[in-house]
Amino acid sequence: MEERMVDSGSLQGRVALVTGGASGLGRATCLALAQAGAHVAVADIDAAGSEATAKLVADAGGSADVVPLDVTDDAGRRRVVQQLFDAHGDAFDILVNVAGIDRPGYITDIDLADYQRVQAVNCEGPIFLTSEFMKRVQHLPEGRTADVVHVVSLSAITSGSGAIAYNGSKAGFLNATRCIQRELREKAVQQPDGTERPFPCRVQAVIPAAMDTPMMEQWGIPAHLMMPPSAVAEMVRTLVTLPPSSFVPEMQIVPRLEPNFPR
Repeated sequence: MEERMVDSGSLQGRVALVTGGASGLGRATCLALAQAGAHVAVADIDAAGSEATAKLVADAGGSADVVPLDVTDDAGRRRVVQQLFDAHGDAFDILVNVAGIDRPGYITDIDLADYQRVQAVNCEGPIFLTSEFMKRVQHLPEGRTADVVHVVSLSAITSGSGAIAYNGSKAGFLNATRCIQRELREKAVQQPDGTERPFPCRVQAVIPAAMDTPMMEQWGIPAHLMMPPSAVAEMVRTLVTLPPSSFVPEMQIVPRLEPNFPR
């Protein structure tokens, strides 16, 4: 029997852009947000994978379309944000930065092009996509709160052999996220009665350990030591459905059998 989505309606009427949506955690996040009622824009450079994700969403009773996007392309980032606001207006108020790559390399043989590509996809791209999104949602009326979720990695706070590019990019992304959170706090507006109105967007970070996704295949980690991406996707959905008066700066999620945690 075909499994249908149970629409909780918690995201009904909202539109979410999910990068890296063609596979792995990005695909699982698209499914989780659509299940909660959001229309999902599946963004990736993998057209076939994106179409497959959109079909999975549709087959389960959700709503999705495909948005070709290379997160390292500045013109592409601007175009996609513009297109989504043109199509959906202020209903487009969720951005989930999932896209990421890994190129192993040790200090004695690390490749410069690989290093730069990892930094561009994992750090620079999502920061500037968030910036473009913020320029639009900063004008949301009182009572509205947009959501940005940055999927970082436990690698942002750990060290690993052969992981200079990946761990370095994720550490930079995490620290940039903290800077953005600080800036948004400072952008609260003082009201005549002395209270403050928060900036109309919150930024939250998910810091997962290893997941059973295509990107992890190169490391040969047994599946039972990793999480299914759906577990992390559920955390993303939880964050964007929190009451607007609160936010979670950073949420770590780790497999219960993770052999090196805490570390």
